[in-house]
Amino acid sequence: MGLLRQTLLLDADDTLWENNIYFERAIVAFISFLNHQEYTPAEVREVLNEVERRSIQQHGYGTQSFAHALVATFEQLSAEPLTAALKETIHGFAHEIAEHPVELIPGVAETLEYLAPRHHLILVTKGHPPEQAGKLERSGLKPFFNAIEIVMEKRPATYREITSKYQVDERHTWMIGNSPKSDINPALAAGLNAVFVPHADTWVLEHESVGISSSMGTLITVERFTALREHF
Repeated sequence: MGLLRQTLLLDADDTLWENNIYFERAIVAFISFLNHQEYTPAEVREVLNEVERRSIQQHGYGTQSFAHALVATFEQLSAEPLTAALKETIHGFAHEIAEHPVELIPGVAETLEYLAPRHHLILVTKGHPPEQAGKLERSGLKPFFNAIEIVMEKRPATYREITSKYQVDERHTWMIGNSPKSDINPALAAGLNAVFVPHADTWVLEHESVGISSSMGTLITVERFTALREHF
C-alpha cells in the first residue's frame, strides 16, 4: 500500500475483543436451566435464534435485548409459569456477560499501535451505545481512534453516511471486521474496500457468504488481526 494514508473503519466485537463466546456460554447455561423435556438443545437454540431476531427489531442489540430474548423464549417453551424469581435467574445469564472483563484478541493492541500513526482509524460498531462505549473505555484502545461511531445497524447507507461525514475517499477506505453480514458485504455494497478477519465464534445471525458480485472495491481475507500490518 506504500505510504498512502488510508481510512480504516474497524469493527469492535469479535474483531478487537471477544464477545460472542460469552453469549454462547450464557445460551448453554440457559438451555440447561430450561431443561426442556421435548425439544433438543439444538431445537431450543433455533427457537431462541428466531426470538432474538424479533427482539433486535424491538430492543436493538446488547445484553438487555438478549435478556428479553431469553425470557421470551422461556415463556414460549416452558410449561412452568414465569415467576419473578425465574425472571431474575434468566436475567442473570445476560448480566454475567455485561460484567465480564474486556478480553482483547491477541495482537490487537500492538497492531493498532502500529496502524494509528500511519492511517486514519475510526471505530464502527453496532450495539447499545452505553455498553459499547463502556467496553471501549475498559479496553484501553480508545486513544488509537480518531473517531467513534456506534450505530444501530451496519447497512450500505450507514457506510455511505460515515464516509460522507468524514469526507473520506471510498477508494482508500477499508472496513475491517469479522462479520460478513454487517462488516464486509454492506461496506463493499457501499463502494468501500473490506478486510475480512474470520472469527471461529462469529454470531450465527451474522453468518453470510463473504463478498458481493457487484463490488467495485477490493476484498482481502486475513487469518488474524495482526496480519493487517502486512497490508497497511
